[in-house]
Amino acid sequence: MKNFMDEDFLLQNKTAAHLYHEYAKHLPVIDYHCHLSPKQIAEDHQFKNITEAWLAGDHYKWRAMRTNGVPEEFCTGDASDTEKFLQWASTVPYTLRNPLYHWTHLELQRYFGISEILKPETANNIYQQCTADLQKPEFAVKNLLRKMNVALVCTTDDPIDSLQYHLQLKRSGFEIPILPAFRPDRAMEVKSTEHFIDYLQKLESVSNHSISNFDDYLKALKSRHDFFAEMGCSVSDHGLEEIYAEKYTDTDIQMIFDKLLARKILNYDEQLKFKSAMLVHFAEWGREKGWVQQFHLGALRNNNTRMLSRLGPDTGWDSIGDFSQARSLAKFLNKLDSEDKLAKTILYNLNPADNEIFASMAGNFNDGSVAGKIQYGAAWWFLDQKDGMIKQINALSNMGLLSKFVGMLTDSRSFLSFPRHEYFRRILCNLFGTEIENGELPNDLAWVGQIVQDICYRNARNYFNWQAITPNV
Repeated sequence: MKNFMDEDFLLQNKTAAHLYHEYAKHLPVIDYHCHLSPKQIAEDHQFKNITEAWLAGDHYKWRAMRTNGVPEEFCTGDASDTEKFLQWASTVPYTLRNPLYHWTHLELQRYFGISEILKPETANNIYQQCTADLQKPEFAVKNLLRKMNVALVCTTDDPIDSLQYHLQLKRSGFEIPILPAFRPDRAMEVKSTEHFIDYLQKLESVSNHSISNFDDYLKALKSRHDFFAEMGCSVSDHGLEEIYAEKYTDTDIQMIFDKLLARKILNYDEQLKFKSAMLVHFAEWGREKGWVQQFHLGALRNNNTRMLSRLGPDTGWDSIGDFSQARSLAKFLNKLDSEDKLAKTILYNLNPADNEIFASMAGNFNDGSVAGKIQYGAAWWFLDQKDGMIKQINALSNMGLLSKFVGMLTDSRSFLSFPRHEYFRRILCNLFGTEIENGELPNDLAWVGQIVQDICYRNARNYFNWQAITPNV
C-alpha cells in the first residue's frame, strides 16, 4: 500500500514517476487564466491568517461546507476567522474523493510543509503554524508566486477597469509579468436595460468618450481594447452560457442600441442579435492585434435567487448547464474563418457531455497557419478534477493532437492554488507512463518527456507569443 500523497502521488508506475520527476516537476508555471487580484499583487499583500488566504472568496469550499451542514455564518458570515477555519477543518474529512481533499493537502504540503491530515484534532496546530508562516516576508503574495515557480499570470479584467494596479506592477519592475485579460461580458449583457445603462455611463467616464449611438459605443470600447493592449494584454476571455451567432444587420443593431438608450426593455431575439454582433466585433479586434480569444461556455449561473439576493454573485450558486453548443459555435467560428478574421481560439466546456463536441469542433478550423490554432481547453471549473482532466485529455487525444495542447490553468481566486498545475502534471505523466508500460506507446522517454514538457509549459509559451518574457526551458 502506498503512503497517502507521497512523492509519487498519482504516479502508478516507475515510468510515470520518471516522466514527472525528470521532465515535468521543475517546469515554470504559466497561468494564462485566473481571477487573482492585481491589487493584492501590486501591494504585495500579507495575509493575516490562513482563513483569509484560503477561505475568503473560495466558493468551492463554501459549497462543501454548506453540504456538510455548516451554517452560512461560518462561510460568508460574521463568524471569526478561527471559527471559520475550524468549521472547514471539520468538513475536510468528509470531502474524501472530492478534489478539495487532494487540493487541501497538496497546498498544506507545498506552501507550509505540513503533511498531517487536516481534521478537527489537528486543526488548531495547523491554523497556528500556517498563520505564523503567513506573517513572514517570504509568505507575502509576490513570494508565494515565486515559491511556486510562476513565470507569468493573466488576470481577468473588465474593459472599464482602470488597470491601475497593472500599471503599478509594470512600473515596479516585478520580474513576474502580471498581464490583464480583456473580459467584456458586461459590455454585451443587455437583459437588464438599467444595468446596461449604468455600465455605459461608467464606460463613458473611463474612456472619456460621449456615447449617443452604437458607433460611439464601439469607439469607446475599442479605446479600452487599445489601452489593454498598451498594458501588455494579448488575451481576451468570455464567460457565456453559449456562443451567440444570430443573423443581424447593422441597421438592426443601431435600432436595438437606440432602444437601449431610450431605456426600453429588449425582447429575447433583440438580446441575441446584440450579443452576436458584439462577439464578432470583439473577435475582429483581437484578430487585428494577434490576441488569443478564450470562450468558457456552459455555466448555468445564479440558480439560487434567495441566496443570490443575500450574498451576490460568485458565492457558490452556479452549476453545469445543458445548453446546445455545437451549431451556434460552428456558425460563429465559420463566419470569422470565412472572412479571415479567426484568431487563435481556446474553447472550454463545462458540461462533460460536450467533451467530444468541443474537441472535434476545434479540428474544423485548424488551418495549418499555427500549430494548435484552435484549442480544446483544459478541464474547467466543475471538471477541474482527476476524472474531468482525464476525460478532457482523452477526448483531445482521440479527436486532435494532445501534443499541441497549451495545458493547465488555475481559474482561481486563491494565491494558494498553484499546486493544481502539479496535480495536472502528475495525471498527465501517469497517463503516458501507464500506456508506455502497457506497450501502447514506445518506451522513448526522451521523446515522450519532451511532449510532456511542451504540454506543461512550452506550448503555452509559444502559443501566446510570450517567449521574450518567460524563461526558455
